[in-house]
Amino acid sequence: MDRTSGFALAVLTSLIFISGCATSPDSEEASNQDTAVESGSTASSITDPYENWNRKVFAFNQGFDDYVLRPAAVGYQTVVPGFADVAVTNFFENLEEVRNFINSVLQLKGEHAVVAAGRFTYNTVFGLGGLIDVATAFDLPKRPEDFGQTLGYWGLGSGPYLMLPFLGPSTPRHLTGRATDGLVFPSPYDYAESPDRYYALVLEVVDKRADLISAEGMLSGDSYVFVRNAYLQRREFLVNDGRTGKDPFLQQGNEDVMLDNF
Repeated sequence: MDRTSGFALAVLTSLIFISGCATSPDSEEASNQDTAVESGSTASSITDPYENWNRKVFAFNQGFDDYVLRPAAVGYQTVVPGFADVAVTNFFENLEEVRNFINSVLQLKGEHAVVAAGRFTYNTVFGLGGLIDVATAFDLPKRPEDFGQTLGYWGLGSGPYLMLPFLGPSTPRHLTGRATDGLVFPSPYDYAESPDRYYALVLEVVDKRADLISAEGMLSGDSYVFVRNAYLQRREFLVNDGRTGKDPFLQQGNEDVMLDNF
């Protein structure tokens, strides 16, 4: 499988971002309010200049989720035992440690790089190829790093908020980082034959969507605004290693909510 196919993998995997946990937007009116957004060093504000278009794409994505992705995820949770579901999630998350390690190095984060390398080693060797997350028990918590965060670390602005068909919430910087991660970093699908590679890909997407079902009850108010604010806050949190500025959830009355799957 070539790197173009690798990019396709990254695109399809990111279907999990469609959901925002899947409810229809409550309003078609543009609010154009400033929201917190990821930045290279400090929190900044950003408008949603394409909100009218973004809302239409958001509704399309939710329709796809309602009729295709979520039913598949519900069926998956019904059929697959809980321990097996956790094992599948652990396996795919373990593969992401290679990306975490390389981007930690690019961001000059030595401790994060050591943790990523340790997690991959412990989980692969002692966790049955990553099916069991033994690294967390060794006090090595996951520290996600992607190329979008790397670009932010070196000062590249995020650009305007975008809602993309199938890809879901994004910004130009995050989209560039996602494409780079998909093209550059090794993937187990590179070594699989058809149709096995596609079975594995569908399994990863459905498993991640299933993990979001339990978070659906957190949506409140205008779901478009909620998902936008959750996404932007999460990206800011990741880029700045937890040093956030203005909290958009305080404006929405959801102070304690964090959608980690963003």
